[in-house]
Formats: sequence, C-alpha cells, structure tokens
Amino acid sequence: MKNGWVFFTALRYIFKGRSNSPVLAVLGIAFGVLALIIIISIMNGFQLGFIESIIEISSYHLRLDSVPPELIPRAREILMTIPGVRAAAPFKEFQALVRGRRAGQQAVLARGVPADVLDTDKLMEEKLEFEEGSFDIYSTDSVLLGTELARRLGLDVGDSVTLYSITGILSAQDGGGFDDFTIMGIFRTGFYEYDCSWAFINIDSGAFLAEDNGGAKGVNNGEKIGVKIKNRFQDRLVLERVKKRFSKEEDFKDVKFSSWRDYNRSFFGALRTEKLFMFILVGLIFIVVALNIFQSQRRAVLQRREEIGLLRAIGGQEKAVRFVFVCDGAFIGLTGAGLGLVFGLLIASHIPQFFSLVEYIVNNIIGLLNTIAGFFGAQKTANFAVFSTAVFYIKEIPSRIIPAEVILIFMFGFLSALCAAWFASRKAAKIQPAEVLRYE
Repeated sequence: MKNGWVFFTALRYIFKGRSNSPVLAVLGIAFGVLALIIIISIMNGFQLGFIESIIEISSYHLRLDSVPPELIPRAREILMTIPGVRAAAPFKEFQALVRGRRAGQQAVLARGVPADVLDTDKLMEEKLEFEEGSFDIYSTDSVLLGTELARRLGLDVGDSVTLYSITGILSAQDGGGFDDFTIMGIFRTGFYEYDCSWAFINIDSGAFLAEDNGGAKGVNNGEKIGVKIKNRFQDRLVLERVKKRFSKEEDFKDVKFSSWRDYNRSFFGALRTEKLFMFILVGLIFIVVALNIFQSQRRAVLQRREEIGLLRAIGGQEKAVRFVFVCDGAFIGLTGAGLGLVFGLLIASHIPQFFSLVEYIVNNIIGLLNTIAGFFGAQKTANFAVFSTAVFYIKEIPSRIIPAEVILIFMFGFLSALCAAWFASRKAAKIQPAEVLRYE
C-alpha cells in the first residue's frame, strides 16, 4: 500500500471531525515564540548597549600596557601592519577630582586621549553622543564631561573646572597634580557609570597630571595603547598575531597584552547568565503547550481507535499511522511558530512605537477613569509609563534582533509541538487491528 494517503488523512484529521480544536495549541506556540522574541530582543538591546559602551570606550578590543613612551610611534606602526587591526591609539588614565566654580567636587576617572582619536575610531564616535559642545580637546586646557557628572556639579559648556590628579599630587613637586580646564563638550554614552564619573582630556595634559612623563618624582610605568580590531569577536586570533609580531622586537619584551574578555569578566558573565535564565523561564511556555498537545493527541488516538484499526487492517504500516498524527503536531508547531515569528519580529523591530501605543491606550483608559472619579471627588491617578525616564536611565527602549537567536526560538516552538505529537503517536502504533475489529 502506497503512503500517499498519509497526508490526505492527516489533513482530514486536522481540519475535519475533531472534537478538540488545535486553535488553542497554535495560539500557545505563537504567544510563546512572540514573547520570547520580544523579550530577548529588548534584553539584547540593553545588554549589547552596555557591552559596546564598555568595549568601545573603556577597555578597547585589545590593550598593550607598559609600552616605553619613546617607542609609542613604533608600536602603532607595527600594530597597523597586523591583519585585523583597525585602529591603535595611546591613552592615559588616572583617578582625579573635578571641582566646579559653583558647586562641590566629584571623583572621576580622567582619560587622556589624542585629540584626533575619533578620526580613526569611528565606533567610539558612535557611542559618544554629545548633548552640548563637541569632542574638542585640541587645546591642552580642554575637558569633556559626562552628562550626569555635569548635572551634579551644575556645569555647562564654557564653564571652568579644576582637575586634581590624586597620583600627580602625591608624586609631583611644588604642588603639582592639578590644573584648570574649560568644558568643551558634555557627552552621553547611555552607560550610567561613565556618564557620572568620566572625563576626557588631551593626552599631553593627562601625561602632565599623572606625572608619568619622567618627571622628577614621577613613576614611569610605560604607556598604554588601545587597539580596535575589525571584528571584536576575533580578539583571541588577533591577540595571538599581535603577541607573535611583538615577540620579534627586543625593545617590547616587557609589554603586556590583554583583550576585552579580560576586563569586566564578572559583569559579562552575569549578563550571559541572566539571558540564559530568561530563555529558560519564558521557554516554560513551550513545555506547557507541548504537554497540552501531547494530551490532545493521545485523546485523538483513543477517539479514532476504530479508524486506526481499519487503516492497519488494509495495510497501513505502524510508521505511516504514526506519521498521520505527527503531521498534525507539525502543522500546529509550524503554524504557531510562524505566526509568533512574524508578529514577534514586527513588534521587536518597532519597540518604541509599540510601547508608545500601549501607553496611549492605557493612559486613555486612566483618563476616562479619572473623569469618572472626579465626579465622586476621588483622587486622580497619574499617567502610566512603561519605562519612565525618572526611574530608568534611558531615552527610549532599545531592541536588537539577532537572527541566530530568532531561528533558535522558532525551531524551539516548532520542535516542542512536533516532539509532543511524536511521543503521543506511540499509542497509535500499539493498536492491533484484530483487537479493535473483533468488537465492531
């Protein structure tokens, strides 16, 4: 007996003569896929925003420490010849205090960078959003402050501040270690720690304040070079190339190398664990739906014992009979996962508009209730905001769709229904035609 009848029978079971409609199962899979795509996309938006701020602004992709100051040009020349390297720039950083003219002082991490660093480091330029001024540190008395730092000290572009280097004060002669600067720009990275405690200055000013320039009492521990590569996920490969190349240079034997994975390891690990547990928790939706499909299919097998017995009696093989019910589960999984995929991607790619619509609807309902409450003298309710800027340090809700994760979620929803139907169909394979037809 040919198996062309299998698909016909499966379609008939799906669309006709079912006492238990697959609609709820399809909706369960669809909402599971939709919810997981939206949640993971928003989580990716937040996490990748933080990670990219750390990598592109703070730790760089690769770092070289203890580079002899006089060999900085030679080191940069070597780096730019290594495949995969996109940019390399020296930098200075030290702990300092910023004191404004009008209000208080604040501890900061001051970083000295070349004035033209953004010309070669476009990713850093993308992460630095200037609310006032620009990245102008060509003058040695220019400074850039984070938005929250400027807000706390009540400072604006054009104001003067005094920068005290803790290291410089302890090591310099004649009361050195501080200088006056003019604010040329106020930046925002979206990462609160940087916006409230970071300052950028010219690298020459950084060398003077940190007293690492070979001063009378300065301690010369060498320079640091930040390296950006074309693909940050190939950092291990490029790092090996850098080590191998510099090992041929006797002057650089004391240089230390590291990648972005060596910095904030615990923070990155916490984000990865958070994402994994979110996958598991939301994935429980699929387990519940799969159990529902399993019970539904088992019930369908019991209801069609006579039909199954007849199919077996006229030559239907066990695998063919099982495949009828597996097709049922595959239809549910494919339809549900497909609907969830389409609507999930649609919402995830328009997250700000989606939440604005939700807030609009909810606030209209609240406004109606406040109008009704006003007649009874009751207290009115404030407007609703999903992510209020008064609580969350964001301008809008970020979303980042990663194709590999979307495919994984789709396959998870589809396979959960398929596996449930497969296990439930084992009952059909055990039905013996003689036992069924004997009583008919």
